[in-house]
Amino acid sequence: MHNFSDLGVLPAFTDILMQRHITRPTAVQCLVIPRLLEGKSLLFRSPTGTGKTFAYLIPALQRILAEPADSVNLKSGPAVLVCAPTLELCSQIKSEVDFLLNGRGKVSLLIGSGDLNRQIDSLKKNKPLVAVGNPGRLLLLAKMGKLKFTGLRFLALDEADRLAEKECREEMITLSQLIIDRTRDNPSLIVAANSATVSGKTKEFLHPLLDKTELLETDEHEILRERIHHWAIFSESRKKTQMLISLIAAAKPKKALVFTNRSFDAGKIVSILQSHAIAAAGLYSGRDKIERKKAIDNFRSGKAAVLVSSDLAARGLDIPGISHVIALDVSENRDTYIHRAGRTGRAGKTGIMVSIGDEVEMRRLAALEKKLGIKVQPKELFRGKVCDPVPSG
Repeated sequence: MHNFSDLGVLPAFTDILMQRHITRPTAVQCLVIPRLLEGKSLLFRSPTGTGKTFAYLIPALQRILAEPADSVNLKSGPAVLVCAPTLELCSQIKSEVDFLLNGRGKVSLLIGSGDLNRQIDSLKKNKPLVAVGNPGRLLLLAKMGKLKFTGLRFLALDEADRLAEKECREEMITLSQLIIDRTRDNPSLIVAANSATVSGKTKEFLHPLLDKTELLETDEHEILRERIHHWAIFSESRKKTQMLISLIAAAKPKKALVFTNRSFDAGKIVSILQSHAIAAAGLYSGRDKIERKKAIDNFRSGKAAVLVSSDLAARGLDIPGISHVIALDVSENRDTYIHRAGRTGRAGKTGIMVSIGDEVEMRRLAALEKKLGIKVQPKELFRGKVCDPVPSG
């Protein structure tokens, strides 16, 4: 078993990690940290909840802080740039950078819902060591000449497969080309891309930035199989919300994250839950930055025991203490199931993934069960309790 110093991590960071009682690196951190410290660019895959963010942040920050102060010219832009697909994930990563830097450098959060003029002022006055943002806002600032890349030493693409999808793809292609063009005189640029799922389409998309780079990976489904219990509960479509209410009453989850495919349904579900005296919050498109932040803060603090979301929350968010993930639909996409389930069973804890579906969805779930090598247990509600189905006959 390695410790962080075995991987080359300096005491300045191991001491900070101790504040969170983090003393042993995860499998993916053992794979990634030494290679990034050596200056190698990487594409890596690991299950959710295995510490991918620290796997790239620690070596990125250590390398930059170890350089002579006069060799890092922040007038030429940030030394480290992290790009992530959602506003919530960007905010979370920024908090982790602040934690690791411990006052040794400034960080700018550049997200689409933020005030553009304030972000421009932040880049001009603070000259941040690290910038974290989503593709659209990073691209806009770069085209305006406010975000420069000539001083860039380390580029991280978090949740790279989501960045390769339709809603981010065109902006990411343009942003990537800008970075390539403006760092041509910097052959030492390190690129680290990661996700819990990496498709062939993602590899193709990353090719200009990560040419001939091997894919590093840990066991894709270890946590799915070993730390998460998978339940299936049958329900007709029109009765799913009532089934959800009954399940919450029976299972009494410490924290439950509820997914629905359609954003416009999420608000309705939140209202119905609240009408049944269930402390619920909503995270979905159409809500402004303040409302979304409040929903997450209330869920983190325990003021809301249930967070209802579209798949906006399925990518990258690390909210401690989620005991149950409940899907009100079953996607045919295995990656969707992996990312949803991965919101629980994190940091060595166990969790429960519940799929509520009709006959068609139960067949989909059976197919996913085989593909992922997991065991899905059928459950039903009886006299206010979650129990195994009673055998017929």
